[in-house]
Amino acid sequence: MNPSSLKDSLEECAATKTSWAVTDMTIGHRGGATMQMPEHTIENYKAGAMMGAGVIECDVTFTSDLELVCRHSQCDLHTTTDVVLHDELNAKCTIPWEAGNEPKCCTSDFTLEELKGLCAKMDSSGGTSATTAMEYVYGGTADWRTDLYQYPCPEVVTHKEYIKLVQSLGRKFTPELKTPSVDMPFNGMTQEDYAQKMIDEYIELGVAPEDLYPQSFLPSDTYYWVANSGEYGAQSVALDETDRNETAARAFHDELIANGVKIVAPAQQMLVRPAEEGEDSELGIVPSVYAESAIDHNLDIITWTLERSPPGLKVGDPPGLTIDDLWYWSSLQSLNLTDGSNFELLHVLIHDIGVIGVFTDWAPTVTFYANCMGVGFNASSEAAKDDSISDGSSATVDISNIAEDLKNVSSDSVEVKSTDSSSSGAARALRVAARLASIVVRAAGF
Repeated sequence: MNPSSLKDSLEECAATKTSWAVTDMTIGHRGGATMQMPEHTIENYKAGAMMGAGVIECDVTFTSDLELVCRHSQCDLHTTTDVVLHDELNAKCTIPWEAGNEPKCCTSDFTLEELKGLCAKMDSSGGTSATTAMEYVYGGTADWRTDLYQYPCPEVVTHKEYIKLVQSLGRKFTPELKTPSVDMPFNGMTQEDYAQKMIDEYIELGVAPEDLYPQSFLPSDTYYWVANSGEYGAQSVALDETDRNETAARAFHDELIANGVKIVAPAQQMLVRPAEEGEDSELGIVPSVYAESAIDHNLDIITWTLERSPPGLKVGDPPGLTIDDLWYWSSLQSLNLTDGSNFELLHVLIHDIGVIGVFTDWAPTVTFYANCMGVGFNASSEAAKDDSISDGSSATVDISNIAEDLKNVSSDSVEVKSTDSSSSGAARALRVAARLASIVVRAAGF
C-alpha cells in the first residue's frame, strides 16, 4: 500500500483491534465469498455472513415452471453447474454442449426439480478446447480461485431458501431481478408479474421492508416497485453500468428522482477519477462527475464490485489483457495501483462520496475497513461491537485454524436453522472474520 495517513490508520487498527462486527457497508456479492466459493450457494452465503457481510445478494431468475432461483445470469448454468454432465439435461439446453462448441444452458430450460439435481461449481469452463463434458465443466478455474469448496455437491438455491437462510443469519436482503434472456411474457408471466413475484416472496416470509433493497438494471422495474409495492419498494436500487458524461448522468438522475427512486448503484469505476494537478487529494483519487451528480440529487449510492478483479494490472499484461479485462479499475489506470488500492478506493467511495454499501466478492476487505473506520453500522450492529464478541487472542490474530473453519462452512448441513446472534456459533463466525481480515491486511502489504 502506498504511504498515506490512511495506511497509518489501518496499520494501527490491524495491530490493536481484536473484535469485529457485522456491517451493512459490506454487501456480499453473489454471497460474499465468491472469490473462493461457488456463487449463490448455501456455503457461500454462510461464509459471506461469517466474514461480516450485513447485506447478502441473490440474483433472481426463473425456471420453466416459473419458480424463482438464485443465479447470476439466467443463462450461466453451463459454467456454474455440472448440467452438461447430465445427458438428458444437456439435451434440453438452449445450445447443448458438444466438443468444440460453447453451450448455453438457461434456468428457463429446466423445471425447479431438474435444477435441484445439479451441483453448483466455481464459475469456469474448459472452453471450446474441451474434448469431454468433464473437461468442459471442471476446466478453466482461474489460478487465484480454488475448486476446494465445490465438493461434495452444493445445491442450486431457490429464492425462498435464500430468504430463509438470510433471515436465520440476521442479515439484510438485496435481490437483483435479472434481466430476462428470453422473450417476455414467458409461459404467461409478464415482466411486471416477475417483478411482483419476487417482492411477494418477501412479504410471504415476513421480511421487514426496511431490510429489503430490491435492485434491477432495468429502471422500469424500480419504477414499478416504487409505484406498486408500498414500503417493500421504498428502497429500490437502480443499477447502472452505462458510461455517461455529466449531461447524461444528470438526466438519468433527474429521471430516477421523478419516478421516486432514491438509490442508485453504478459500477465502482464510474464514481472516481484520478486527481488532476492542483486538486487536493492525498490518495490521488477524487469523485467523478457522475458521483457529483448523484450527490447533488441527494441520491443514496451503492457501488459494485470490489475484489472482482485486482488493481495493478495493465493493458497488455499476460495473457494479453485488454481494457475490458480491467473494467473495474479502468478509470484509474493512470495511477500506481497496488493491492492496497482496494483500501484507497474504499476510502474515497465511503469518506468522500458517502456510499452506503459496497458489493464485494471477498467480504473481509470491506468489513475490515468499516470496522477500523466505524462506518456502516446500525443500532444492532453497534451493540455487537463490544469486547464480549472478540477473538480473545493477542493483537496478532491467529489464522492457523482458518482452513478448518472454512471447511466446516462447506460441510454444514444446508438445512436452514435459526441462529441466535449471541450464540457460540456467531462468536466463531466473527473470529473467522477477524482472521480473514488479518489476511487482507497482510495481502495489502502492511
